[in-house]
Amino acid sequence: MITRRIALLGFGEVGAILGADLAADAGLEVHAWDIRFGDPASAPSLALCANARVRAAASAQAAVAGADLVISAVTAAEDLNAARAAAAGIADGCYFLDLNSVAPQTRIGVSGLISAAGGRYVEGAVMSPVPPRRIAVPILLGGPWASGFLAAARVIGFSGARAYSADLGRASAAKMCRSVVVKGMEALLTESMLAARHYGVEAEVLASLADLFLDQDWSSKARYMISRSLEHGVRRAEEMHEVSQTVRAAGLDPHMSEAAGCVQRWAAQFPGAQQAADLPAMLDEVRAAGCAASAGEKTC
Repeated sequence: MITRRIALLGFGEVGAILGADLAADAGLEVHAWDIRFGDPASAPSLALCANARVRAAASAQAAVAGADLVISAVTAAEDLNAARAAAAGIADGCYFLDLNSVAPQTRIGVSGLISAAGGRYVEGAVMSPVPPRRIAVPILLGGPWASGFLAAARVIGFSGARAYSADLGRASAAKMCRSVVVKGMEALLTESMLAARHYGVEAEVLASLADLFLDQDWSSKARYMISRSLEHGVRRAEEMHEVSQTVRAAGLDPHMSEAAGCVQRWAAQFPGAQQAADLPAMLDEVRAAGCAASAGEKTC
């Protein structure tokens, strides 16, 4: 497979980073589509303006037309819709790399759409934050086309990718089970620190965590993890819905996953607080914006 034209579906945080890194290769032609391109003030539109070599497509079908590789980097809730749109224009033999955080069952449904249209579906489980490694982030590739796609993926910059399993869904299961912990920790820290700030004991709580988990700066970690919920809580809540499906399919009740999803969605109401100077100020801004009044509400 010689990759020359790449289509990016979704130009949010992940899509914009991948677009910039791929477009840095003069031998690649990168076309992008995002449902928010119609709003010139949206984050995807602003990111597109900052990436002059990435070309905006008029539609998802236009983006994938003639592409050697389609990369889907939308939200979990839009994974199936993005695949439907791509299937209408995907070329025979084109690889479709699905980087969205969804359950194995969802992957199987999306794979069916792409395969029926003649595409080669590859699930991609992103196993760490995309920044700072960017396109070199660790990715588990899954499905029957994973091994065949790997060489081309590394050539265009996906140096952290590896073929994980030919069985579709196993890579996604690894990602979903990881998210129980990672997104769960974000939710736990959000709830713990907001309550601790109310009582004025956040410093003592963080110091006790440092004794339990060595070599960690828990003040910085708490600020970072809570800020991710403030910025991307809606997207994370959608992911935790997929996580809950994964856990339920394993014969377990997803008590923790569902609760974490509720906290993530609730935290997304306060995106401005992430700009605060430090952790206490950030917590104070969230509380001032309505934390105390709505702490008992279930918003998911």
